[in-house]
Amino acid sequence: MDVTTTPHTATPPAVDIDWNEAFCSEGANCFRFGLDDSGRAYIGSTLAPGEYVSDSVEALRALISAVKAGAADHLL
Repeated sequence: MDVTTTPHTATPPAVDIDWNEAFCSEGANCFRFGLDDSGRAYIGSTLAPGEYVSDSVEALRALISAVKAGAADHLL
């Protein structure tokens, strides 16, 4: 999984991400999912628009399935 942060002084990467509508839970903790033209998947927070994680769609699908199955329940 690639983790990308864009410092305020750097030029943002030349990636055109098509973001979906943000998903917000209680307390306005908002996350969004997106895809680029090459089919890579992205997860980002609305609080830090220039920061996101990126991986293949298959990896994102596996992550979501694992979370739904309880793999991250210990973090709650």
